[in-house]
Amino acid sequence: MRSLPYVTGAAAAAAVVLLTAAGPAVADDSDFTIKDPRVKESSGLAASRAHPGIYWTHNDQDEPRVFAVDSRTGETVATITMTGVGKPRDMEAISVGADGSVYVGDIGDNLDGSWDHVWIYRFPEPKELKDATVRATQFTVKYADGARNAEAMMVHPKTGRVYIASKNEDGGGLYEGPATLTASGTNTFRRIGDVPWVTDGAFSPDGKELVLRSYFSARGYEWKNGRLGADHRVRAPIQGQAESVTYSSDGKALMFGSEGDQSGVERVALDKDSVSGGGDKSPSEEGGSVADDGISGDGGNSLTYGVLILGGAAALVLGLKRLLRRR
Repeated sequence: MRSLPYVTGAAAAAAVVLLTAAGPAVADDSDFTIKDPRVKESSGLAASRAHPGIYWTHNDQDEPRVFAVDSRTGETVATITMTGVGKPRDMEAISVGADGSVYVGDIGDNLDGSWDHVWIYRFPEPKELKDATVRATQFTVKYADGARNAEAMMVHPKTGRVYIASKNEDGGGLYEGPATLTASGTNTFRRIGDVPWVTDGAFSPDGKELVLRSYFSARGYEWKNGRLGADHRVRAPIQGQAESVTYSSDGKALMFGSEGDQSGVERVALDKDSVSGGGDKSPSEEGGSVADDGISGDGGNSLTYGVLILGGAAALVLGLKRLLRRR
């Protein structure tokens, strides 16, 4: 996904300065950096069910492979190469299902509808973490209302049902797959709700909440009987290329990932405003609107804040460059 320019290292540092000036940061030693030089566009993130502290990630346009990264060191401890799936077009999401399998969503379509179908790949999460080649199952996916561009795919941790959140120019939609995916035919995903324009999403380990993130924000939704419930604000970090999100394996925090070389994953502990039924009222209750960036209600202030931070960082970088030139 390349629709937002990367923030330079200096600009990111400047943004940190501005954030620090705005208020104290919460120290957390659970953040980590993906150190593998092969991971240049970490587009999805999923906490392992079989191996605590391990997170699965992948590039968006690459060989059909995923990487197991140890959050304690940032090092890749296993590379899994999938066979039987052809060459991926735009892998954007990853999730670990109730069946203990890893699901990879080859669901991106930057031309907003040029492909009449996309794919989901599935393979069992390995019991031992080591480099391996596995034969994956490939599922063909179509949408009942026409081709979609999407970056978010979520597998419910209890029912095993797969959901996709689209991000076409006319707004986002939440799509529900069949109760059981089939590898022998087409799996039709049907729209069951409207959601903001998002880059990733994840279900809580207990399956009672769905979190969706965008470039500058994240929102949580109660999940009731397979449908979206009340929504509320969720704290999210400002990242140069805000791309992925997953719950930690214990469900006590959200892990937010970004793209780029040596990309960072930031842990945000869940607080009382980030639990089902808490936080803000839904847009329909308070008369707010959902913008394409995924902000709803008074969350628009977060977008303004994010733009000001990035703008200030850019200005600081330019000032530093001018100062160096004078020398």
